[in-house]
Amino acid sequence: MGLLTLATLVGTGAAHAGAATRALPAGCSGTSPITCHYAVSPGNYDVTVSIGGAASAGQTETWVEARRLMLPATKTAAGAVATYSFTVNVRQPEGQPTGQGGTGNPGLDIRFAGTDPQVSAVSVKPATQPMVAYLAGDSTVCDQPAAPYTGWGQMITPAVGPGAVVANYADSGESSGSFLSNSALFRALLPKVKANDAVLIQFGHNDKQTSASAFRSNLTSMITQVRAKGGVPVLVTPPVRRQFNGNRLTATALHVNGVGVDLPAQMRSVGTAQKVPVIDLTAKSKTLVESLGPSASAQLFLRSSVDGVTDNTHFSQYGAAQIGGLVLQSIREQRLPLAANLR
Repeated sequence: MGLLTLATLVGTGAAHAGAATRALPAGCSGTSPITCHYAVSPGNYDVTVSIGGAASAGQTETWVEARRLMLPATKTAAGAVATYSFTVNVRQPEGQPTGQGGTGNPGLDIRFAGTDPQVSAVSVKPATQPMVAYLAGDSTVCDQPAAPYTGWGQMITPAVGPGAVVANYADSGESSGSFLSNSALFRALLPKVKANDAVLIQFGHNDKQTSASAFRSNLTSMITQVRAKGGVPVLVTPPVRRQFNGNRLTATALHVNGVGVDLPAQMRSVGTAQKVPVIDLTAKSKTLVESLGPSASAQLFLRSSVDGVTDNTHFSQYGAAQIGGLVLQSIREQRLPLAANLR
């Protein structure tokens, strides 16, 4: 049974012994992970899940679409059921808007993982005008479809309560200019923005040869167009790379680009000139990375010993969660539009 009618789909969790399987909600299959698929059109959907319900204790993580975490590992006692609600943005492609890494499946996919995942009920219905936080950025932000690469945008979602949703339009390899001009990116995002929606704009990693004037112009253009739609633009300075000189990060790590432009400084200046909130993720991530030092900070990024690749720009799942936490901290501190909807 699919979800063609958008009716509530409910199944009852049951105890299992040996090879016996638990009863699952309609649309769901498997044991570890349990996967559920609902044939819905692109849009925003309110989802309620009940985890647990079996005779044994469980531990369940809830993921949607292209590796967006909605519920971290959550324990349930034997026989206990815990219910959680969240709103999901369904797009096609479901991950990166240009299809990098794959386009995913049409409709809504929910995956229940963990050491002993359990789900006893799932409800999906169209969301009614949720507040949307759009993300415009690069590979450090985007919904990375394949582990171990993880963008911070796919790890802030557990903190967002029902009635608000993250729509991640970030895409690997994009600069401020390429994102602005691509029909699948800013041009696809902008028509969807409604009054009071937030648009978080983070660029810098790929503006390696962008002049100060071009960078400022690109950011200002995005700000102006978002405001014309009634949205709330928010600038996010880029998180640092892990490149040390002794115990301090290098200028390259801090996004002074190949033509000598201090990109975070330019972004702060545009924020002041345009009276736009700025999340100074460069400063916050610099403090975090330097406090950990050259060795311990490696856990935030990709390590050959753990991840099979060494990469001092892109985040591990743990690192993306930490960087995302800094973004959420700033949203709360500055009382930005999403703040009222954070758990």
